[in-house]
Amino acid sequence: MNEVAGKIFSIAKENASVPGCTISKAVSDANGNYVMHFSLAEGTNISAELYSYRKLWIVHEGELRVTGKGGAAALKEGEAFITPAGVAVGSASDGGCVYTEITLKEESAMNEILKDKKVFALKDLIPYAEDRVINMDLIDEEKLKFVVMSFTAGTGLPEHAATGDALVFALEGEATIRYEGGDYRIRAGENFKFAKGGAHSIAADQNFKMALLLILE
Repeated sequence: MNEVAGKIFSIAKENASVPGCTISKAVSDANGNYVMHFSLAEGTNISAELYSYRKLWIVHEGELRVTGKGGAAALKEGEAFITPAGVAVGSASDGGCVYTEITLKEESAMNEILKDKKVFALKDLIPYAEDRVINMDLIDEEKLKFVVMSFTAGTGLPEHAATGDALVFALEGEATIRYEGGDYRIRAGENFKFAKGGAHSIAADQNFKMALLLILE
């Protein structure tokens, strides 16, 4: 995964737009699962294209319009959209935006909660439960997982390591990530990468929600 592990960063800030341009950054193509960041400057667009698979778009900053035969939709920061397969879909922004695109190769691996949704906020998909951590798999493919999690104050995850690279999207609240012996305070709108095998834990001293993209090997 083409991000630096072990630091707090912002996808939105690190992929700032250039006037009059659209920009793409390849984050991962492991196992044929493509993950990319896009930035669209004010008044720019990406023409509608047709793919045989669905894609998940997550907006980090600004507003994004879905164009083409996939249906009109508008997304703002923190919202997501799943493009239909076999239908030409494009993107446009009047004021500029930054978003992430994740390919979804196996439709059967998608959580039923997403099947009838158009535009949705990731943080609204999962509730809080007192003294508990809740985990919901949204995408569960053989080599790619995308989950949302909620932590109430005082909960967390003990130290562990993943078998692949993982990217955190902080959705609501704040928490402390301990990674390879260092502590990092993460807030809504920020990101963090765990490298494969990197020891990490999470402690929430207030309510906290996050999404996690895991690329397995």
